[in-house]
Amino acid sequence: MKWGLVGASTIASEYVIGAIRAAGHEIVSVLSSSETRGADYAAKHDIAHSTADLAALLADRSLDAVYISTTNEKHHAQAMAAIAAGKHVLCEKPLAMTLDEAVEMVRAAQAAGVTFATNHHLRNAGAHLAIRDLIATGRVGRVLSVRVFHAVHLPAHLQGWRINDAAAGGGVIPDIVVHDADTVRFHLGEDPVEVSARATSSGMGQGVEDSVMSVWSMPSGAMVQTHESFTHPFAGSGLEVHGTEGSILGTGIMTQKPLGGVVLVNGEGRHEVAFDRHDLYGRAVSLFADAVAGRGRVAADGVDGVKSLAVALAVREAAVSGQATPVSYGGF
Repeated sequence: MKWGLVGASTIASEYVIGAIRAAGHEIVSVLSSSETRGADYAAKHDIAHSTADLAALLADRSLDAVYISTTNEKHHAQAMAAIAAGKHVLCEKPLAMTLDEAVEMVRAAQAAGVTFATNHHLRNAGAHLAIRDLIATGRVGRVLSVRVFHAVHLPAHLQGWRINDAAAGGGVIPDIVVHDADTVRFHLGEDPVEVSARATSSGMGQGVEDSVMSVWSMPSGAMVQTHESFTHPFAGSGLEVHGTEGSILGTGIMTQKPLGGVVLVNGEGRHEVAFDRHDLYGRAVSLFADAVAGRGRVAADGVDGVKSLAVALAVREAAVSGQATPVSYGGF
């Protein structure tokens, strides 16, 4: 496959470019809002062409797919243009700024017959695949509760718009809550019904929240508690699943790298759980390419992206209103 990068981003340079090339694919072009920055980025990463014109990038008939990793407010228009041009799309989360925009993107891809995926990396981690398997095979019995602790310290080189620009989609809710929503959905196979939340801005930036805690009600009766932050340098991250027959304790696994550990605790004691430590983004790209070729499905599709955004939007509404908020999934 031949790819175009829509966005000369840090995540592309640190993770996705390598994953695309490791899958045997070619990156032929990159889009940046700055021609100078785009040219520098292309030279640094050995990409043949750079442009500041999306239409010019999409006009390349040899281009099979695009990876969109611009700021959040640009995703909708860029994805819609790519879909109209017949390109397959791997889009960063959140898919859009509003639920209606995200639904429109997914519907457009379905109508055009192109593959559309959301880059939710955590469900590609060996640790999370192992946790999902433990739950699915009944090792913890009926799930009673899930606790997600995803409070980290946002590195200085990633701060910028994420902590200062609400119009660009900044804030910890669109940045991290969407990942946790997708991860919980992935493990439990059900969608949150209602959420309650509190959020705060503790001074890292301005104009957006940098910490949030929320509680979600699930159709099965399970309860979910999550904590996301940009401001906690020493908190560590992880996920716990507690059931009638056991508990799963995942530590250091809410990350872009194949790190951390998983322990199953039950009546027979504590058991270290082995899992594959493959590259998360490599798996996502490989499954995406297989789906384009008609073999299987992507790791996280457009509907997954819509639903993770829906939960995040409900968390934000609940935090602002102080009221329990039902989650609307836009017809999905």
